[in-house]
Amino acid sequence: MGDITVAILSPGDMGHAVGHVLVEHGLMVKTCLEGRSRRTQELAKKAGIESVPNYEQLVCDADIILSILKPSEALNAATTVAGALGSVGERIVYVDCNAIAPNTVKKIAEIITGAGSRFVDAGIIGAPPARGSNTRLYASGPDIGEFEVLCQYGLDIKAAGTEVGQASGFKMVYAALTKGSSAISIELLVAAFRMGLYRPLVEELQRSQRERYASIERSLPVMPSKSRRWVGEMEEIAKTFEDVGLTPRIFQGAADIYRFVGETALADETPEHIDRDRTLAQLIETLATEGK
Repeated sequence: MGDITVAILSPGDMGHAVGHVLVEHGLMVKTCLEGRSRRTQELAKKAGIESVPNYEQLVCDADIILSILKPSEALNAATTVAGALGSVGERIVYVDCNAIAPNTVKKIAEIITGAGSRFVDAGIIGAPPARGSNTRLYASGPDIGEFEVLCQYGLDIKAAGTEVGQASGFKMVYAALTKGSSAISIELLVAAFRMGLYRPLVEELQRSQRERYASIERSLPVMPSKSRRWVGEMEEIAKTFEDVGLTPRIFQGAADIYRFVGETALADETPEHIDRDRTLAQLIETLATEGK
């Protein structure tokens, strides 16, 4: 057993997988499940993550806290942890791993450092870590060495810079390509279906955009379960580009597309219950006919 205790906020799809890697490599991993769903509680148990009753206990037990949440929850989580730190007089290393804009993460850094603790900015690239996966965590800020120790316990951590905000910026521009491209693909395929052009478009893509179409065909059918979470991520990407003097409208539109998908019953699926036999054509037909 290692002598570092890591806390995970929260052990959802990504968080429990990261926690499980650390548990497998001998670390004690804890969380607070106050207000969390039954599914999240089950994922934590499955990953071997121990639950404590409140955040005061969590910050007393933990050396490092990894915040892995929906973008909209990141600021509130940091505020809650800072309050707990202040009430018990503890100091920890807080690593924000959320898909948020650099200016958002800087606000969180101020909250945590204001509570007397150290802060690391991080961004996760790739799917939840599992055997054979290639998940990387990019980190930035003056205290990244405090986080890089977890490389010894199964995480692949890479430096993205010396300033808080750089790792989150890296995550934003990377996801702008991957998830932004998926949003564009959804919109154009639904439009083609509604115009009666889906089949000829697919045939042309198979001829002239074979590799791109193969990627679309592989990835989009399993995407709806992530769509609601990706709304917030697209909004944070829009903020990122606006803050550097570029238009936010492209990714505000991408957020609208994921909101559109999230309003369908397909988005109610969980990763454990995705219809993996669903084809791209079936997905697009459902979205084109049932989507608002």
